[in-house]
Amino acid sequence: MEARAKLSYARLSPQKARLVIDMVRGKGVQEALNVLKFSPQKAAPIVAKLVSSAVANAEQKGVSDVDRLFIKTIFVDQGPVLKRFLPRAQGRATRIRKPTSHVTVVLDEK
Repeated sequence: MEARAKLSYARLSPQKARLVIDMVRGKGVQEALNVLKFSPQKAAPIVAKLVSSAVANAEQKGVSDVDRLFIKTIFVDQGPVLKRFLPRAQGRATRIRKPTSHVTVVLDEK
């Protein structure tokens, strides 16, 4: 039985978030949470919380054994980019881009 969780508008760069999710794709839930726990990237605790949420969703659906869950699919889509300006010398301004991401996790039983 599938269980899914989605996080929208996370203040993460999709490119950097993909590096983190590539480490856990296809792994068991407990192994994935251990990898994310010791990962220094900003996206790691956010993805770990999302995986935990998907596990809770699976329990709510009535999965027989939570220990048999694995990450079937996990992906990051690009969200809207917040655009800001920073004043610079001689009246100029530089654009600051603050990207957002939509992260989706789907768990399934082995």
